[in-house]
This record gives sequence, structure tokens and C-alpha cells, in this order.
Amino acid sequence: MSLYAIGDVHGCRATLDALLDALAPTPEDHLVFVGDYIDRGPDSAGVIERMIQLRRQSLAGTGPRCTFLRGNHDQMLLDWTEGDADAYDLWRTNGGVATLVSYPDHSVPEEHLAFLHSTELAAEVDGFAFVHAGLDPSRPVREQLREPNPDVMLWTRAHLRADRSAWEMPVVCGHTPVAQPLNEDNLLAIDTGAVYHHRPEFSRLTAVRLPERTFTSVPYQG
Repeated sequence: MSLYAIGDVHGCRATLDALLDALAPTPEDHLVFVGDYIDRGPDSAGVIERMIQLRRQSLAGTGPRCTFLRGNHDQMLLDWTEGDADAYDLWRTNGGVATLVSYPDHSVPEEHLAFLHSTELAAEVDGFAFVHAGLDPSRPVREQLREPNPDVMLWTRAHLRADRSAWEMPVVCGHTPVAQPLNEDNLLAIDTGAVYHHRPEFSRLTAVRLPERTFTSVPYQG
């Protein structure tokens, strides 16, 4: 069995497909997606449809096991559809319009919203913790997994330049684009900015195989 974590997709369906082709996961493998399936890229609708397909294959035993985490962009869409009066402006200015345009009628179907509702804030697999943005660097990891704080798990960047000696296991996250994946003792950051195809230092979608910590990246393809 191989365990892979996959970084922020941000509506880049063709790039996601290229990465999955490169990984060629089997039903014995486990994929952990760290969230931000939507916004900014050209095909958020296609990305969520691919996630739903992967979940069906996983449940049927014909595809890899999958864990789907929630990103802050996914949460912004959910906040808007749940009636938060201020949520649309926040989501719109963070790439939400591109998501709506990817649907023929400019509305997100219930099946896609249900998928986003089903996502998790964090997971622990084989001695690694997985979360979208990061965790509080001053608190033990398992304590935070027991008592999830959405504001931290979806938005924080405080851990990137902090003392993380309180963390008793490695944390794998996305959220903050990095030119090269971070591979430190207790932190792996794998958002290599797939959607930022106009910035050559980014423009790649990255997966990390664990526990080996080997990285696979593919360039932006739409």
C-alpha cells in the first residue's frame, strides 16, 4: 500500500488528471486530498465531479481509498450557500466567480455541495496528521485533532515560521503556496500553486508519498 497526500487543486481538472495518471494509484493505495478543490482555476465543477467519482470507486473497491479534507475555499462556498450574508463577497474576491462560471447554469448542484459537506477538517493516517492550512504550533497535534478549531485548520499560517517543538508527529498541509515542497521533520507543505500558471515559480500540482517522503509534481495543464 502507498499513502499519498495531494495538494490544493483549485479547479485545475486537467492538471489533477495528469497527476493521478502519474501516480497510477491502485485499490490498495490511499489518497489524502488536503482541500481547496475549487476557485480560481478553469474547471472547479470538473474537479468535484472527479472527486465524487473517486469516492464511488473507493467505496466499490475498484479505486484507491480516499480521504477528502476541507479547504478554506470550500468552506467559503458552503458559508454562502448556507445563508451567511457576508460570505459571497469574501468568496467572490477569492476566485468564487470562476467556480460559478464552470457550471452551465452558474449554480452548484446539490450533489457537489453534499460532497463538500462530507469533507473532513483533519485526519491522522499512519503516524501523519493531515490538515488543509496547518495547526497551532504551540499545542500537541493529537490534542488539536481531538478538539478541532476550524479557524486554525482552514486558515492559519502561524506554524510556518514558529517553534513547532510541541508537535509530536509530522503535519502535512497545503493552503500556502510554496515554490518547492517543504520537507521538515514535523512539517510537509505541498501546495505548489498549481493554479498560478502565470507565475513560473509555482504552476505545479504536487503529491507526496509517505512515509518515504518522495514528491511527484506535474505542471499546470488547465
